[in-house]
Parts: sequence; C-alpha cells; structure tokens
Amino acid sequence: MRTDHLIRKLREPGHKETGKRFLSKVAEYRSRVLAIESTYTSHEFQDDTDVAIDFSFIKPFDLLTMTVQQLKQIVEGKKKQEAAKELEKLNKAKEKEEDIERVIKDKQRDKKHDKVNYKLKESATFGGPEPMDTSTFSTPRLRGVRSSDVLILRGHSAEVWASSSWSGDSTARIWSIADKTNSSSVINRLANVCVLNHAKGKSNEKRKDVTTLDWNTDGTLLATGSCDGLARIWNTEGELMSILSKHKGHLYSVKWNKKGDYLLTGSFDGSAIAWDVNASEWRQQFEFHSGPTLDVDWRTNRTFASGSSDTMIYVCKIGENQPVKIFSGHKDEVNCVKWDPSGLLLASCSDDMTAKVWSMKQDMPLHDFKGHAKVLTNNDHASLDSTVKLWDVESGRLFHSLNGHRDAVFSLSFSPNGEYLASGSLDKLMNIWSVKDGKILKTYFGNGSISQVSWNKEGNKIAYSTNNNNVCVSDFRM
Repeated sequence: MRTDHLIRKLREPGHKETGKRFLSKVAEYRSRVLAIESTYTSHEFQDDTDVAIDFSFIKPFDLLTMTVQQLKQIVEGKKKQEAAKELEKLNKAKEKEEDIERVIKDKQRDKKHDKVNYKLKESATFGGPEPMDTSTFSTPRLRGVRSSDVLILRGHSAEVWASSSWSGDSTARIWSIADKTNSSSVINRLANVCVLNHAKGKSNEKRKDVTTLDWNTDGTLLATGSCDGLARIWNTEGELMSILSKHKGHLYSVKWNKKGDYLLTGSFDGSAIAWDVNASEWRQQFEFHSGPTLDVDWRTNRTFASGSSDTMIYVCKIGENQPVKIFSGHKDEVNCVKWDPSGLLLASCSDDMTAKVWSMKQDMPLHDFKGHAKVLTNNDHASLDSTVKLWDVESGRLFHSLNGHRDAVFSLSFSPNGEYLASGSLDKLMNIWSVKDGKILKTYFGNGSISQVSWNKEGNKIAYSTNNNNVCVSDFRM
C-alpha cells in the first residue's frame, strides 16, 4: 500500500485516533532525520562518506528512541569498526601481494641461474665459496684457444641466460651461422639473426622476460616460455605459430616430447600442462604440486616427471588422473629432473645439496649422492661450491671431482658422444673437460659470467651465454 493511500485511510472515521498517533510518530521521525542530516552535513563531517552510508548503521527503532548524540556515537563506532576491518583486509592483501612479488622476483629468471645468484649473495655474506684446491688450478688461463675460434653474437639488450638464445629483454633469437670462406674458423662465418619479440614493442606492457626455450627433435619449431605465463611456438623463420594460454604464473620449463606432437610446460602456479601442438590446445593439466613446478622432463612420448619447490617429484602419464609414481626424499627445492636415455632411471638435484637417482622399480632412491658443500644447480652435477662432480651410476661412487673453476658453476653440458663435458661459471670461464681422465682440455674466456652452455648436434661447436648480453659460439677441435 502506498504511503499517501495509507494516510488517507487513517483519516477516515474510526481510524482518526490511530491516524493521529501514527502521523505524530511520522512527524517525530522526520524531525529526527532532519536533525541527524544537519549534524552529518556540518563542518566536522563534510569530508566523510555519504549520509546514506552513515544511516545504514542505524536501526529504525534507534531513530525513534535515541538522541542525536547517541546516534552519532553509534555511527562513529560502527564506522571505526568498518574502517578497522577494511584496514586489516588491505594489510593482508598487501602482505600477500608483497609475498607474491618477492617470490616472482626470486624466480623470474631461469630457475637455475636465478637460484644461483640468490645463493651467491648468501655465500658472499658468509665469506663466499670455499677455496678450491689451488694445486689443481692455480691461476686462470686460457688453454688451446685462439681468438679466431670464437664468434660473438651481439644484439640482446639484457642479460642472456641460454645460448639458444633467450634473455631478459623480452626476446628470443634464432642465430643462423653460415660459412663466409672455406676457413674452418668460426670467426670467418656470417651470423644472421631472427628476433622473436614477446612484448611487441609496447611501452605500457609488463616486462615479458623469456625464461625458457626448447627445440623440437627435427629443429623445425622452437617453443619459448615467458614471465607472462604464455608458451609460444615459432618456426625457424621467426613466425609465431601459436600461443598457448592456461597457466596462471610465469613458466620455468618447456619440453618437447621426441615425437614432437606434445609440449610440456612447468609453471610458478604449481602445475604442469601437456599441450597438443597440432590442435594448439591443452590436453591435460596436472596439479599435484603445492609449490612452483621448477622443472619437467619427458620419459616417453606420454609419460613425464616434474620437480617442485615442495620437494616432491611426480611421474605422470597423459590420460591418468593420478601420478603413476611418487618420489619423496629431498629436503629442499628440487631444481632439476632428468631421465636417462633408457627411461628407467631419473636423476634429480636439490637445494638440500644432494643429487639422487631414482628407479621406477622402487620408492627409495637408488643412489643418494652427497659431496657438495653448497646448493646444486644441475643434474650433471654442478654446484655453488665451484666444483663439478661426475658419479658412476652403477656403483654409486664418485668418478671425478673437477676443480677447475674459481666461482659457482652455473651450467654443464655433455658433448653428443659423451667424451667431453663443458662447464660455465661465474668466474667468466668455460672449461672443456675430458670425461675419461677429468682433465681440462680447453678454456674459453666469456668476458662475463657464463650462465648456459650447449653443444651443437655434431659436437664441433659449443655456444655459451653471458651476463654482458652476448652469446658466444666457439669451434671445438682436438
């Protein structure tokens, strides 16, 4: 019933007394409302929120039974409570945002390189890495290398983390090296570059550092992962073939299976996703980890392993809703996982300063390699203690301890024939070792900290990236 109709009804015979009392209460109510409005529009409340919001704190009965001063106290008390709750929410949100930003800052670069930098700062606080055996390597010097053996590829505007190459300048680059003359020296070759821009040159876009990449088996497609959480697939001409979007955090790892029909991605959001490349869509998302997925590696064309900051390793299979195997034994972040060629053994390394070898036939580690004094950065197996250690997997014994660097070792790579090992270090040197006897065969100077090393498939060239924005390609001949 509308208010005007109700008032007319109350003025009819038989309702006059009731109507008088009602109208009196209405008049009193209006008087109180006007008084309150006057109070809340005075100078002390002009910067406050809307009067209607203030009135939302007052019950109708209070308007009729309390004085203006009492109502004012109620409103002020309620507003303080609301302000305290809002402040608490903002503080919690700010703390959560700061935590996320802190983790992203620590992880935004390549998982291994970034972790090494963080731990190096920690080491510097306590005196730096332990001194190595000076009888093995007394002074840094180049071995068996001519300046004509090294080709420097310039173009990145930020630190380069992988020699394929990807960088903090939001680009990946495909370098094509062709002979200029009949000389076998790499310096006499021409290098053409194809720039894969992930930010499209927009100044208002967030930085899209390229954090990881991987070629498919036949070298026709390159997959990249970025801080924007997207995986991208490019052809050798630099054409963007597809963008894969589902992750909610930046990517740490992208890996092609051998067949080339699936791409695997590991992300800060704690999940791993298997992508159907031909359909350019995700096939299955595996969400078992409680922390960021730091590395993934295929066992077969449909089975893979993932390692995480939650210390766990899961072996998963496309089409299965639960892991087919769970490995638990590390006491800190699992930085890297790598299957042996047979797919029977899995190697892992961790911030707990151990490397472990796991078998699909048992739950406990087959081998637990301990020997480093600092965090491990690579399964092959390098550390912040400036040493490289080679282990005999069959016996579980230390085969060689390679003490040829003066600072943290960032990256290792075996030659295709397995006879040589390349190591890159913060000391700006790349050493080529003989796997058989553990001796240094060649030493290259990188003019900057060497973060990644990689052989070509023939084993006669090796590329390494540095923190002075360059990629170097060296001839390797014995």
